[in-house]
Amino acid sequence: MAVRKATELSSKKLVEEVQRWGAMKQTGVSLRYMMEFGSRPTERNLLISAQFLHKELPIRIARRAIELESLPFSLSQKPAVLKVRDWYLDSFRDIRSFPEIKGVQQLKKDLDPKVMPKDLEEIHQFLDRFYMSRIGIRMLIGQHVALHDVYPEPGCIGQINTRMSPMQVAHTASEDARCICLREYGSAPEVNIYGDPNFTFPYVPSHLHLMVFELVKNSLRAVQERFANSDKEAPPVRIIVADGIEDVTIKISDEGGGIARSGLPKIFTYLYSTAKNPLDENYPGVNEGITMAGYGYGLPISRLYARYFGGDLQIISMEGYGTDAYLHLSRLGDSQEPLP
Repeated sequence: MAVRKATELSSKKLVEEVQRWGAMKQTGVSLRYMMEFGSRPTERNLLISAQFLHKELPIRIARRAIELESLPFSLSQKPAVLKVRDWYLDSFRDIRSFPEIKGVQQLKKDLDPKVMPKDLEEIHQFLDRFYMSRIGIRMLIGQHVALHDVYPEPGCIGQINTRMSPMQVAHTASEDARCICLREYGSAPEVNIYGDPNFTFPYVPSHLHLMVFELVKNSLRAVQERFANSDKEAPPVRIIVADGIEDVTIKISDEGGGIARSGLPKIFTYLYSTAKNPLDENYPGVNEGITMAGYGYGLPISRLYARYFGGDLQIISMEGYGTDAYLHLSRLGDSQEPLP
């Protein structure tokens, strides 16, 4: 009995603390600030960074935990959602237990197919906030940890490469996507990349790799499936890198047949995919690692990564021909995080 009361009291205190921290204001940072601050990883600056994370992370994590408690369609009671909520509560508890740093797609499977995307707008808005916050949390932690690297890569400030080559990242991401395509279909279209190989700008390579990988993977799948039973050779996917004054724009073009105009509003929703759900028991290769498509998260997550540092992602399609994806990346680096 005493143990139960102690547990209930502890849980009540945790809930109250999560509510209190979740009501606090978040503090956004920009790519430029991270670069300027991280370019001088002195003991004092690393201490300031740790102090900032000690206060900022509980706020962001608490907000996500609170949102997970109030989802529509009884989502908050789904076992998978409860599990994720508990992870966030555990993370919140762990971070709050640190001493103060002194001066020094389960829903998709169960969803009624009659429910239209407009009815799920609240879910999509929640997922946008949730994943954008997650990107920010991972970026702040990763940047802080990377600043402690005694032997950083040349030109790198934490996770930011001040001389990142978008051509090189696009090449690596494309080859990774082709490997997945080869594994799933037995062949893969070529990927041709055009641009200035000497052009560099400050950005987070891991973010760009993720975005290009997802976009190229979509294009490869579309082309491969369109030309699977054709006598014609599958046309290559084309990547064009353009360096403007404000933006670096990467266009990924394919001749995979395009998307119907009626389907375009759905492509940035989390519960839509033209491929079979990988969570289905009979999905081929579900236990073999990364799948070619089916989760419905690739495009919306890629757009969030683009928007995190002031960029964007646009899709323009010609049904019957192909699709162009325009990935805009801000090269000014002065956009603060779009905190949810």
